[in-house]
Amino acid sequence: MTPFDPLETRSLDQRAADLAQALPRVLGAALSAPGLAAHLAQIGPEQITSVEALATLPVLRKSALVAAQGVTPPFGGLNATALTDFEHVFQSPGPIYEPGRVSRDWWRLGRFLHASGVGRGDIVQNCFSYHLVPAGMMFENAAQAVGATVLPAGTGQTELQVTAARDIGTTTYAGTPDFLKIILEKADAMGVSLAITKAVVGGGALFPSLRAFYTERGITCRQCYATADLGNVAYETDALDGMVVDEGVIVEIVRPGTGDPVPEGEVGEVVVTSLNPDYPLIRFATGDLSAVLPGESPCGRTNMRIKGWMGRADQTTKIKGMFVRPEQVAALVSKHAEIHRARVVASRAGEKDVMTVLIETRAANPALYEETVLSTLKLNGQVELVPPGSLPNDGLVIEDLRRYD
Repeated sequence: MTPFDPLETRSLDQRAADLAQALPRVLGAALSAPGLAAHLAQIGPEQITSVEALATLPVLRKSALVAAQGVTPPFGGLNATALTDFEHVFQSPGPIYEPGRVSRDWWRLGRFLHASGVGRGDIVQNCFSYHLVPAGMMFENAAQAVGATVLPAGTGQTELQVTAARDIGTTTYAGTPDFLKIILEKADAMGVSLAITKAVVGGGALFPSLRAFYTERGITCRQCYATADLGNVAYETDALDGMVVDEGVIVEIVRPGTGDPVPEGEVGEVVVTSLNPDYPLIRFATGDLSAVLPGESPCGRTNMRIKGWMGRADQTTKIKGMFVRPEQVAALVSKHAEIHRARVVASRAGEKDVMTVLIETRAANPALYEETVLSTLKLNGQVELVPPGSLPNDGLVIEDLRRYD
């Protein structure tokens, strides 16, 4: 293994010593941000020098971030760098606003691309969205960090994607896990041979059957766990044995709904502290479930590993690479007086995510609600009308029927 930088192969003692210096610095930056200073109250940054000490601080939940942004737009006072010093501002569904910079590997996804064998000489067809959301720029920034060439392809337009990949000799796909399959099948239908041998994916689950499909096509597919707020959190390596935690974050696994760390191996909620001085989110609760794996990765990287994404600690669910939140379902219901309740159901069909929206109403025409579904949930979905009182009284507004094993 050739490491991305010396941080990846530090000893346990060296990583702890470096963390003892990094944590007070990033907490000092956090306390310069009014929103974080109010959240963290009266802490002494010099006293927080370990993961154990970090665990004494309060957890910052996504709901609190959204609420803070409503009071102090756009970043809720959580940014330690001034708004006008950021090169980009992004809007994710919610809406939630995130900052971005163009400095080298600002989101730290270059480490993931390097571990996936992507570098100088590769042409990356970046099929993440460049519109409003940060995913496209996150992978653009990563490709620049490893010296690769980028085609900013964005989403959709499958035939043009095939033509471009053929004409420029794309070697690497970047995007959601299932869109590459659509491109490959379109290429088959067009009689076009593509040179793609690597895929770096995120924004959704990489199902074993889909990975096997790519392997059969001679494509090495690796996935990362990243968020718009935090950047890269963890990533797969050639060992394919869990995900190695990125060197620019601290990951804790806590009991859902609390900030209390769980024992190694126990499933809990992923809480992440970002060491990014521009946007230093401290103990940010992602709402995702995972577990710590024992030992070090066989690949030679020495940081902690997590099992990977294991579902949601809350009902917020990622469908087709986009988060759907309970608040959005509530907004859908509120826009039509005749709707009693609604439930979003996520399923799979032919290696693609499917979203079905069940609406309790006496109306008989699903088309009445299709535009509202798209504008509110930001995704197309199948609308099914059901009689009032027919949805289970279990509190669920988002149900995930997909299986990840």
